[in-house]
Amino acid sequence: MEQGSGEYFTRIGIGTPTREQYMVLDTGSDVVWIQCEPCRECYSQADPIFNPSSSVSFSTVGCDSAVCSQLDANDCHGGGCLYEVSYGDGSYTVGSYATETLTFGTTSIQNVAIGCGHDNVGLFVGAAGLLGLGAGSLSFPAQLGTQTGRAFSYCLVDRDSESSGTLEFGPESVPIGSIFTPLVANPFLPTFYYLSMVAISVGGVILDSVPSEAFRIDETTGRGGIIIDSGTAVTRLQTSAYDALRDAFIAGTQHLPRADGISIFDTCYDLSALQSVSIPAVGFHFSNGAGFILPAKNCLIPMDSMGTFCFAFAPADSNLSIMGNIQQQGIRVSFDSANSLVGFAIDQCQ
Repeated sequence: MEQGSGEYFTRIGIGTPTREQYMVLDTGSDVVWIQCEPCRECYSQADPIFNPSSSVSFSTVGCDSAVCSQLDANDCHGGGCLYEVSYGDGSYTVGSYATETLTFGTTSIQNVAIGCGHDNVGLFVGAAGLLGLGAGSLSFPAQLGTQTGRAFSYCLVDRDSESSGTLEFGPESVPIGSIFTPLVANPFLPTFYYLSMVAISVGGVILDSVPSEAFRIDETTGRGGIIIDSGTAVTRLQTSAYDALRDAFIAGTQHLPRADGISIFDTCYDLSALQSVSIPAVGFHFSNGAGFILPAKNCLIPMDSMGTFCFAFAPADSNLSIMGNIQQQGIRVSFDSANSLVGFAIDQCQ
C-alpha cells in the first residue's frame, strides 16, 4: 500500500490477540514503533490506535536492559525505558520501549523490541507506525538474527498499480539472477545501507562529469556516500551529480515538449499529445562492475491527469545522496547483511 506522502505500507499484526496495523517500510531507520494509547499527541491513522493494555504479550523494557542502552536517545521513567526517534523531515516519536509479538501472515515473532509512541508528529499519513528495516542492531531484520540469516527482500509496486508487492525474510527471499553489489560500511552512521555506486550513465554513455568520489564516504567524517532508502520517495543526488544527470537527460529529450517545473522537480514535460514516448536510459553502475538500467517509468513520473511528467530526481540538500523508492519500483531489492551485499532483480516481483 502506498500513500500520498510517498511511503509504502505493509500490514502487520500487533500484540496478543493480534490487531492488524499498517506500518511504513523504512530501510533508512532502525527502531520499530507504533502509536499507542494513551496519546498525548498522535496523528490520524487508518486503524484504531493500539492500546497496549489490551495485549497480554506487551511488556515494558527495563531501563537497565541491553536493548534500552542501544537506543540513540533514551531515558528512564518509573523503571521503564523511554525512547525518542527523530527523522530528517522533522517527524518524531516519543514513548515507552517494550517487547511485543508481531505477526506476518500466519507467522508470529515474539519479544520484538518496539517503541510504543505516545507523542508522535510527522507526515506518516495513515500508518500506525514504522517498521525499521535498517542495518543497525535494533532494526527488525537484526532482531530476527540467525532465524533469517539477516536477509530480506521487497518489491515495491508501481504507484498506479492496484496490486501489492511483497516483503520477505530469509535467504530464499533473494531471487536467483539478482545483480549484486557490495554494501559499504560507514561506522559513523551504521543504520544506513550505503551503495558502492561509482558512475551514472545516460543513453548508454557514462557521465564523465560525475566523478566517482561524488558517491564516496569521507572516512574522517562519515559524510557523503549514497544510501538506498525505501522510506524516501525521490532519489536525491549530490548537486554536481544531479546537474550532470539532468543536463544529459535534457540533451536526450530535446524532441519532447517541456513544461514548467513543479515543486522540487525542475525538469518537466507536457506529454498530453503523445501516444508513446522515447527517453534515454538511465543506468547506475557500481564498484564491482555490476550495474542496471532503470525502467523508464522510474525516470519520468506523472504529476497530474493532464499529461505533465517530471524527471524523478532532485538535488540533495547535503552531500548525502539517496536512492529513493520511485527508482526502486518494479525491482526486487534484496539485502544480505551477513555477506554485506545488496541485490537488484528487474521484473521479479511475483
